[in-house]
Amino acid sequence: MKPTTASGAGDARPDLSVVVVSFNTSDLLRKCLQGVDAQAGDLSLEILVVDNASRDASADMVAAEFPHVRLIRSAANLGFAAANNLAFAKARGRYVLLLNPDAVARPGTLARAVARMDASPKVGAAGARLLGPDGSLQPSARCFPSIVDEALTLSGLAARFPQSRFFGRFDRTWADPMQDARVDWVPGAFVIVRREILEAVGNFDEAFFLYYEEVDLCRRISAAGHEIWYWPELVVEHIGGACSKTQQSMNVSRKGTQLTLWRMRSGLLYWRKHHGAIGAWCAATLESAWHRLRARRHVSASSQERRDRYEESMSQVTLMAQAWAETAGGRISPARPW
Repeated sequence: MKPTTASGAGDARPDLSVVVVSFNTSDLLRKCLQGVDAQAGDLSLEILVVDNASRDASADMVAAEFPHVRLIRSAANLGFAAANNLAFAKARGRYVLLLNPDAVARPGTLARAVARMDASPKVGAAGARLLGPDGSLQPSARCFPSIVDEALTLSGLAARFPQSRFFGRFDRTWADPMQDARVDWVPGAFVIVRREILEAVGNFDEAFFLYYEEVDLCRRISAAGHEIWYWPELVVEHIGGACSKTQQSMNVSRKGTQLTLWRMRSGLLYWRKHHGAIGAWCAATLESAWHRLRARRHVSASSQERRDRYEESMSQVTLMAQAWAETAGGRISPARPW
């Protein structure tokens, strides 16, 4: 790695600023940072870690084992968007890379990402081919949400007909995952963005605590006339949901009620911001109506499994009503931390 200091006072501007936001992911974060260090080579980069008030000594681990990393300790859990923005304000690289703590970029990925961005001036942001621990492909290139797509996902038709360009369009499950593609948005597990574009369109919208923040950012980048691309030659092994699983273990609800509520809140904020009051109402009504119909199928069920499905569906209806009230139909974001 070309030398940069912990304070970021290198002699030249780094090619890449790698930003990692961590929340109780010490062991995974260690592997993530080891992966970055191992493949740096001649690439000039800096690494910034924002610790979201972890309780597992993640920040102390970074300070002790990775002294070259610029560590930002937050006194509270700021969520994904606001924590990333803390690092963006200090990042010096020509490009900024968002990397999840449960993601390990395969050797050469960072250098290839920078080279592809250098060769593609119209590209504002790009994502990688995300692989699960078993090597299976994770959703890596997606379309902006629409009411039709919401209906296809809720109904199960998207999963039932993944090779259909219509039914499988949201996650582009019909597409060849080995082909480059211009897409609407890429998941935040690995996103490389031009620094000047972040400065032009603005950082993450901090109204989003968790979920939808990268969708919103990619939408703003596209609206400014820049392209979003999926480049499968960039390969990242991604566990997925590590921070969410940590949060879920802290909840009183064994079914992840808090995470579902967060997802619904962020969804309403997104729909209201980009599709207006009618869009937010349609999204909320569609999801609630679907779960009411699903609950009706099991309301008189005698088996425990079907009674559980009824309770689960009615819980979703209740949570959506709560999310609608707490965000005033997607107009306001509840105070952090959620």
